[in-house]
Amino acid sequence: MAPKFREADQTTPLLLDHNTHDSNNNNGDIGDVVRKAKSYNGSAFVSIEELTGGKTPGAVDPVAHRKLEHPTTNLDTLMHMLNGNLGTGILAMPDAFKNAGLYVGFFGTLAMGVICTHCMHLLVRCSHELCRRYGRPSLSYAEVGFCALDSGPRWSQPLAGSFRWLINAFLIVMQLGLCCVYYLFVAVNLRELLEYLGVQASVLTVLLYLLVPLAAMNMIRSLKLLTPTSLVASVLAIAGLAIAFLYLLRDLPHSDSVRPVSSWSTLPLYFGTVMYAFEGIGVVLPLENNMAHPRDFVAWNGVLNTGMTVVVCLYSAVGFYGYLQYGEQALGSVTLNLPNDALLAQLVRLLMAVAVLASYALQFYVPMTILTPAVTARVAPRHRHCAEYALRLLTVLLTFVLAAIIPNLGTFISLVGAVSTSTLALVFPPLIDLLTAWPNPDRPGRVWLIVKDALIIAFGACGFFFGTAKSLATILDGDGAGNPH
Repeated sequence: MAPKFREADQTTPLLLDHNTHDSNNNNGDIGDVVRKAKSYNGSAFVSIEELTGGKTPGAVDPVAHRKLEHPTTNLDTLMHMLNGNLGTGILAMPDAFKNAGLYVGFFGTLAMGVICTHCMHLLVRCSHELCRRYGRPSLSYAEVGFCALDSGPRWSQPLAGSFRWLINAFLIVMQLGLCCVYYLFVAVNLRELLEYLGVQASVLTVLLYLLVPLAAMNMIRSLKLLTPTSLVASVLAIAGLAIAFLYLLRDLPHSDSVRPVSSWSTLPLYFGTVMYAFEGIGVVLPLENNMAHPRDFVAWNGVLNTGMTVVVCLYSAVGFYGYLQYGEQALGSVTLNLPNDALLAQLVRLLMAVAVLASYALQFYVPMTILTPAVTARVAPRHRHCAEYALRLLTVLLTFVLAAIIPNLGTFISLVGAVSTSTLALVFPPLIDLLTAWPNPDRPGRVWLIVKDALIIAFGACGFFFGTAKSLATILDGDGAGNPH
């Protein structure tokens, strides 16, 4: 069937830096989202008629007509891209290689990096196509899923609202899971640093001390204003990794000292950890939606390919040399394997802890774009700013509670990756791609597209089921690389 377009007298909100999308609305028509969002925060709006000059919405490129208060440059976006991926996941790569074997881990990480990057491209390209169909300048991840089903085959259209709710639920679980791991990682490494300085403190005590600065930092609502923190986090993370390589490359044993291939039973844990490491899928559309030149994001030499090339190379190197150096003793974070009595090792812990702490705000930004409209729509307009700040504070407190009760770092990382990241990064993007292409039966290479997307969906679904089951079994059995509370 032909794609559907909305009436030209509707208006559409632009994605501003401070969460103007009502992406948590669960009504079946995207026009309802538009109408309910019209009065939110006094945001700027542009009508479809204004965007198209009276033409059919599909005849122009609405993505090129975005009007943003604080657009980000390509460099800003690249810093956010690196910041969104160079978190705790990269430090867990030696532990991931331990569950896969040296060579399976290395080539598997490269392959999964390529697949995840391809799925990010699918998501952004589908977003652009659906923006054109619906005359919208930008769409959130959940709205992309809604529009794909809404303009797809007839059987899928009644499911569009439920699919939007499902995507938002997975995004919230994934991003808050990332925030919890980030929070715990910072506390564990700072505790190690304090012990080196002769100060005895529990992880729970450090978590409490971190609560105030985290709460203050997460009151920032603008993605543009988060650029300095992303820049600082990226620089510190790269500096910390550079120093860590001094230990990873020192007196390397022969490759025969570690297993080239691990057992099948631990491969799901490897999959979950690597999928957790490729944690940037949740921030891809928010970053692209806030760019001054959005088409530069998916160019062959654009922000996405450049950022992911750097990320995949670093992941593979840290995992390969970290596992080769520490073997079966590799812990849930490579910083925990560094010697406790060395000043440089403590410097690595400090740099990575500050970098991850600065990255927390970017991961926190995504669930706030989903939860804020749902909460503020239920209070009087004059109280909406207070309601948003209260929501942010309560959510930070929630991550504190969850970080305090996480049993161990390594297995929880694998669980978050298997449950949420595999679904959002490998299952939903190719599914959205198939549904977006559905109205064009004469598209060249349609059979190849169906086979390719179906294989990626099957791969992601297998990783979800087996990775989740193995991670839960490991947590319940009390096994896995722990973090000292």
